[in-house]
Formats: sequence, structure tokens, C-alpha cells
Amino acid sequence: MTDAFTLPSIAVLGAGSMGGAVLRGVAASALATDGIVATNRSRAKADELASVPSVTSLALDDEPDANVRAASKAGIVLVGVKPAMVPDLLREIGPHLRPGTIVVSLAAGVTLATFEEILGADVAVFRSMPNTPALVGKAVTGLAAGSRASEDDARVIRRLFETVGTVIELPEHQIDALSTISGSGPAYVFLLVEELTKAAVAKGFAEADARVMVEQTFAGATALLAATGEDPAELRRRVTSPEGTTERAVAVLQEARLSDVFARATDAALARAKELAAGA
Repeated sequence: MTDAFTLPSIAVLGAGSMGGAVLRGVAASALATDGIVATNRSRAKADELASVPSVTSLALDDEPDANVRAASKAGIVLVGVKPAMVPDLLREIGPHLRPGTIVVSLAAGVTLATFEEILGADVAVFRSMPNTPALVGKAVTGLAAGSRASEDDARVIRRLFETVGTVIELPEHQIDALSTISGSGPAYVFLLVEELTKAAVAKGFAEADARVMVEQTFAGATALLAATGEDPAELRRRVTSPEGTTERAVAVLQEARLSDVFARATDAALARAKELAAGA
């Protein structure tokens, strides 16, 4: 990848929390030299993005044809509307897409087959699964290519999502499983922070101090993991002195069979993803 690389014009249809996060990352990267057009239902939502550099933010309440207007001029179209709304949106914009346009799904549970069936043979499509740390440029994005996508198409879309973090390319059948790990994963981490903070408060610390201790411990531990490249089990062993306090605490956690807990949790998330894909 050279410094001369730029992205084609981009439309983000349904620029909510995830679409908006990706939009902000791309805008900050300065790679979208041909501009970004975002659409939202309400003027209030559109106004939230109006100040982002290089972004034109449209409201469907003001311009009912805003999705068509945005998509018809774009080289890349990100579809971020709710999953149930995707088929109707694709039927609306499909006849107006330019040759060579790449369409990328941000919608959970909507298959590549659905996109390809509605949009036709001339459109390359991708299915993506970013996570909420995209808001701070630390996302993990799963990316699956449709049957009509070329290697050049994949290079462009990978670069787009790299503006908000790390990209993992994988076959579509693994997207739902990825969503149970990196997609839902931030919630698991926040739950652990929440519960450890409660434990600190129960031991007499003020809530503000408890939050600092716990949140900075998580931030520091993950930074150490990233900086050293060590296996997490090895880093855990280095903290756990024989017959010390940490060893006693870790033994309690291991007795809770956390491996089983996480297996059951991710299995439950995967089952729900399959239900959503089936329209349940």
C-alpha cells in the first residue's frame, strides 16, 4: 500500500452508531478524497455528522430520495440500516448504482446471497462485522467477500475498515461466530469491569477511585499484552506468585469454570445470530 492510495467516493446509508463510527474513521484518515455522503432518517441525526470534515449529511425527512441520491454517486456504498430494512433499501438503490460500485453490509444477519440476488450480477458485495471500538479506532472488523468481488475490491474495502482498526478476512459462514467473540466481546469486557468495580466498592473504596483502579488496570493489562506480544497465559503466570494472593484469587476464578461460561455465552449469542438470520 502506498501513500498515494485513496478511496473512491463513499455513501453511508443509515449512518447510525456503527456507520457513523466507520464514517468518522474514514474521514479522519483523509483517504476519502472524493468525499462521503451520509444519510439518516431524521434531521437531528443528520446534524450530528454535518460538522465532520468532507462529509455531506442528508436527512430523509427533508429529502425522501436521499439514499438514491447518495448511492448513485458513490464508488462504495455502506449499508447500515436495520436488517429488516435492507431488502427494500437494496431494491430502491439497485437500479441507480454506477458500474463498478462496491456495496458493503454493516447489517447483522443479512446474507451475501440476499445482497447479490437483489442487486444483480454487476455489483460486488461484502459483508462486514465491525465492533463498537471503531469509535476510538480500535475495532476488529470481520470481512467476507461475495462471489463477484475481486482481489482489488477486497484490497479497497480492507483499507477502508483499517481506518478504524484491525481487519480479519474470513468466509461468510464464520461471520456469525466472529460476532459472538469480537462483536459482542466489548460487552463481556464491560461486564467484567462493572463487576470488579462493584467488588472494589464493597471493600470500602469510593466509586470514583474504584473505577480508576479497575478501568486503568484493564487498559494497562491490554496495553501490556499488545506491547509484549506474549501469550496471555504467560503474562498471567508472571503476575501469579506461588502461594501468593493472586494465586488464591485465580484459583477461585478457575473453580467457576470460566471456560465453560464463555463457551455457553458465545454459543447462546451464536444461536441468536442464526435466529436473526432466519428472521426470528
